[in-house]
Amino acid sequence: QVQLVESGGGLVQAGGSLRLSCAASGRTFSSYTMGWFRQVPGKEREFVATIRRSGNTYYADSVKGRFTISRDNAKNTVYLQMNSLKPEDTAAYYCAASDNNDYMRPSGYGYWGQGTQVTVSS
Repeated sequence: QVQLVESGGGLVQAGGSLRLSCAASGRTFSSYTMGWFRQVPGKEREFVATIRRSGNTYYADSVKGRFTISRDNAKNTVYLQMNSLKPEDTAAYYCAASDNNDYMRPSGYGYWGQGTQVTVSS
């Protein structure tokens, strides 16, 4: 069982930066693939980035080069550094944990946080 709590969302101007954090409970954090997804009302939840147990990372094309996912296993925390933010990045951002190889789709994740809102003004 893993419980996830996101923080760090807020309002930022286009071109600005935010860092999201996701704190996980449990002693097996390092064994999970951790991912970030985002969702706007009326649309499906969208993959943003993921970091495997190995440290390998994968990104959606829309955020590649602007966002960086990282993890600190000693602190049971995963981060999403978001730079050069655009208004189209506005969404609720969710942290998730996966124990399988289906790590680029929401269905591959069994544990979710409550979400944190990111709003980018133009």
